[in-house]
Amino acid sequence: MRGLTQTTARDLAEFGITVNAYAPGIVRTPLMKKLAEDLAETAGKPVEWGWEQFTKDITLNRLSEAEDVAKIIGLLAGEDSDYITGQTIVADGGMVFH
Repeated sequence: MRGLTQTTARDLAEFGITVNAYAPGIVRTPLMKKLAEDLAETAGKPVEWGWEQFTKDITLNRLSEAEDVAKIIGLLAGEDSDYITGQTIVADGGMVFH
């Protein structure tokens, strides 16, 4: 993804087009809820334990929400990011540090 983003950013820069990628962490969705419930059930543990298995390695100790995604996409799509191009924005709450 990084290579495609950077190559496309270079190709489209002459037209004033910026190209960036967004790499989210784990987003709290109905699918994630089901995964946490299924994991807990399989392990014979409470549902809270299932959620903890996904959040325990995240520095901010929480999953991202749809609003977190919207804020970053809004930034990248708006005028305030007109000098950002060829970048991959990682928003995972500190799950992975680069």
